[in-house]
Amino acid sequence: MATRPKVRISRALGIPLTPKATRYFERRPYPPGVHGRRRRNPSDYRLRLLQKQRLRHQYDIRERQLRRILHEAMRRPGKTGENLIELLERRLDSVVLRSGFARTIYQARQMVTHGHIAVDGQRVTAPSYRVAPGQTVEVRQASRDKAPFQLAAAGAHAPAAVPPYLEVQLPELRTTLTRDPQRTEIPVVCDETMVVEYYSR
Repeated sequence: MATRPKVRISRALGIPLTPKATRYFERRPYPPGVHGRRRRNPSDYRLRLLQKQRLRHQYDIRERQLRRILHEAMRRPGKTGENLIELLERRLDSVVLRSGFARTIYQARQMVTHGHIAVDGQRVTAPSYRVAPGQTVEVRQASRDKAPFQLAAAGAHAPAAVPPYLEVQLPELRTTLTRDPQRTEIPVVCDETMVVEYYSR
């Protein structure tokens, strides 16, 4: 999606988007560019824009996609910001990432688009596919011998803590969304209230 290197994007957003970016953060914990170390007093608009960009890049989605999901979140009962993140978390590529099948959201997206992932036994190639509670996501049998999935089955990408809304069988490369995610359980760095405010301006 983005043409800028992931490390530069991560430094600009103030959050690591990849394991490589995490290593760079330890050495250069400030934005890129010659003015990166300068302290700024950001405007309210800039603060809201930052939160929106953080959310968009953590899920690797386009502006139009985020706006569409936000409009759906607004129609649902409850807090719009929480609804937004809960809907994003049910994307197929997000489920693949949280289950430990992929190292990054970018790799998870690629796995889906290349046809390696099935939902309830049917191949799905749309990363935006929304997984429903009770559905099972798994790596297709024909793909399980490939090196990335052998690493995943061995636990190379396993998260420190599996979200409680997922029931993961990592050696079998299978996971089930047992219920709707809750915002407090979703490991996303973002102030969703500011995201809603950004679009409401």
